Amino acid sequence: MTTIPTPMIPTKLLEPFQLSGLDLSNRMVMAPLTRARAGSDRIPNAIMAEYYAQRASAGLIISEATTISAQANGWNESAGIYTDAMMEGWKPVLEAVHAKGGVMFLQMWHCGRASHSSFHNGAPAVAPSAIKINGDYIHTPKGKESYETPRALETAEIPSLIEDYRRAAERAKAAGFDGVEVHSANGYLLDTFLQSKTNHRTDQYGGSVDNRCRLLLEILDVVTQVWPANRVGVRLSPNGVFNDMGSPDYREQFTTMAQKLDSVGLAYLHVMDGLAFGFHELGEPMTLAELRQVFHGPIIGNCGYTKETADERK
Repeated sequence: MTTIPTPMIPTKLLEPFQLSGLDLSNRMVMAPLTRARAGSDRIPNAIMAEYYAQRASAGLIISEATTISAQANGWNESAGIYTDAMMEGWKPVLEAVHAKGGVMFLQMWHCGRASHSSFHNGAPAVAPSAIKINGDYIHTPKGKESYETPRALETAEIPSLIEDYRRAAERAKAAGFDGVEVHSANGYLLDTFLQSKTNHRTDQYGGSVDNRCRLLLEILDVVTQVWPANRVGVRLSPNGVFNDMGSPDYREQFTTMAQKLDSVGLAYLHVMDGLAFGFHELGEPMTLAELRQVFHGPIIGNCGYTKETADERK
């Protein structure tokens, strides 16, 4: 009997891609997956180096969400990038990934109100406004706890927050990452500044659509002093309900934000456009095609894709 080999079906996903001078072997991106393997000191370790090296064949790896300061913490044993020891811990991870030809960006994270006072020696988590997550519980160092009402950041505290992102970007560069991604999605701090549901501020960081974009743009101003803009990505979640999100003016807010990001010259815009992570159902879901009208750089689509549906996204 003669066995006829199954022909290879061409797929866009396996085509190489040039990303800001980086040669990606394919168009598949490993999404950031918060794994909580860094231990109580939040220092990356040998297990993490092995894990990422095993996945270096992805065109691009985006690291697990990595906190930019002690204030940013809100997840048990997640990795950080706010001390020199943490920076040194990331170096073997990058060496292992690069040895296998991989490319890796660091995702910079601040949990905001999706945290708990037990992460902060009894002090409340911070947010744009004192609005609590409507949810059952959060996992804390003490076990399951109810969500708490966060403290609204004072306007005078914003420059220090922005500086935390700059320092994290510097440490990411020194650790050997190929770029960084600013996490502004999924109900964490920067997403809550963007959205009218969670941002009730009356200063220059709240109120209008433009004002709610201000903090992310100011953070990008300092991050792009460390990294060229084409080595910086941003993650948004216009359709997301995770961490009790979803605002009535989401379409105007995220269209405006994407348009402003277009002028920055980013490496990419990373969009949680799929609905498998939850949908707020406040209107029709925003699509990559819609965002493509205002953002002209590379766009990464995320959540719920199959090979077939991913191939449809040109």
